[in-house]
Amino acid sequence: MASSSYSNSPCAACKFLRRKCMPDCIFAPYFPPEEPQKFANVHKIFGASNVSKLLNEVLPHQREDAVNSLAYEAEARMKDPVYGCVGAISVLQRQVIRLQKELDATNADLMRYACNHEMPPSQSERRNNNNMGGSSHHFGQNSGGLYFACPWSTDHDPCGDQRGGGGNM
Repeated sequence: MASSSYSNSPCAACKFLRRKCMPDCIFAPYFPPEEPQKFANVHKIFGASNVSKLLNEVLPHQREDAVNSLAYEAEARMKDPVYGCVGAISVLQRQVIRLQKELDATNADLMRYACNHEMPPSQSERRNNNNMGGSSHHFGQNSGGLYFACPWSTDHDPCGDQRGGGGNM
């Protein structure tokens, strides 16, 4: 809880409202003189009278959270008068959905890669096979039982193949 020294300087609310800050000022603990913009925003959006009524209705141990919520919403309303903090939340929710889809696509790519029973032949292997008259291997063809163990299971391959104890490496 922020505190204001009553003898030195009035709280930000009383200073803004140009009135004497009394020792029992409802605003003093929550609007210190070092944060004048915090009260200015709250006053512009909600009004000092409404904030005072709200603080008097809220239990004392909940007042700081109430003031912080009012200050956050007031600042958001200053930036976006129509949507306020709901606009910011909406933007973040859309970003989470987009990132979740990207993560799902990447996980699907990883699973497809892990389910493939063979690595594609390296360029040097293809060159050697072609120079020696052998057939070149193509991606997806089995050329000797290479298996990449799927990290999520040691005994069951998500591709549908039953593997005993981790497969052949």
